Amino acid sequence: MNINDCAGKNSVRVSKSTYILVKKAVEISKRNLGFNVAIGPLVKLWKIGFEGASKPTDDEIKKCLEVISPQKIMLNDVEHTVFLEQAGMELDLGGIAKGYIADQLKVFWKSKGVESGIIDLGGNVLLVGTSEHENGIWKIGVQNPLKARNVPLGILKLQDKSVGTSGIYERKLVVDGNEYHHMLDSKTGYPIKNDLASVTIISDKSIVGEIWSTIAFYKGIDEGKKLIEAQAGIDAVFITRDLHIEITSGLTETFYLNN
Repeated sequence: MNINDCAGKNSVRVSKSTYILVKKAVEISKRNLGFNVAIGPLVKLWKIGFEGASKPTDDEIKKCLEVISPQKIMLNDVEHTVFLEQAGMELDLGGIAKGYIADQLKVFWKSKGVESGIIDLGGNVLLVGTSEHENGIWKIGVQNPLKARNVPLGILKLQDKSVGTSGIYERKLVVDGNEYHHMLDSKTGYPIKNDLASVTIISDKSIVGEIWSTIAFYKGIDEGKKLIEAQAGIDAVFITRDLHIEITSGLTETFYLNN
């Protein structure tokens, strides 16, 4: 909040952990793959999933697009300062913070001798060690986007992995019969347009899964799948709005339909 309040005025010195998180978010954002940590003003404009949500006008969106460039975020590695060069800019760490926190919780657990458990931060599940089943495998459900919460479309059988999902079925806005989801495109200012309902990323680190689930959703099922296949140690489950499923090659023996 201090960083955002000082946008266009001065830099703000932050803690080491906050700086590491912000720097990672800025680095990914500047690659222009669909993840944008500077999207804060656009999220606040739509407010989808929060009280007062409404469809903005084209002029409001156009004005908002002028202050969401990650290229205008200045970082100082020596002083651990963050500076938003333009007034009106705002960081939004909602697309990365839970992953970072989950990973840090795992480190904390390990330091206390915890050998097995599940860290569940809602949309981010981090498996620690092996399960208590005889084979040591965890079973994690992948939500059916057309069903009630906790009704899985498929099951992942994993050990010591992160499972993170980006989807459009939790938060939405309906205006004049048109439905708008909360996954916003920082190039157009409107919700991302494709036929995906969700992308679930399986990775070693939760922060990695959170970043790539956003990017893969933005890219769509065809380009997104190719992109994930090219990343070492990452796999994905893509689910379209009509429940078509695509999985990356590393999940052929891991993902099963929930019959």
